[in-house]
Amino acid sequence: MSAAAVNPHAGVKNGRKRRPYLIMEWMDARELEQKDIAEKAGIKAQSIVSRTIRGGANNRKVLTALKELGCPERYLGLPADMQGDQ
Repeated sequence: MSAAAVNPHAGVKNGRKRRPYLIMEWMDARELEQKDIAEKAGIKAQSIVSRTIRGGANNRKVLTALKELGCPERYLGLPADMQGDQ
């Protein structure tokens, strides 16, 4: 998939650049589950994690948790104000 490719199933602006399958592969390789991301983000609803990964939502807590856990930013399609932050 090229850098300009979009997620045709996403409904949110930045979420359209998210790579859900790469995020899920990354999580699987680290034996992380959505509940782990929800816990790290401090949220109770795993559905928010799922929607954010798939690009249907842009929950900043979830995106920050994924980023802090080491998920490559190029997979996340981050909003401009979250890009490059450490």
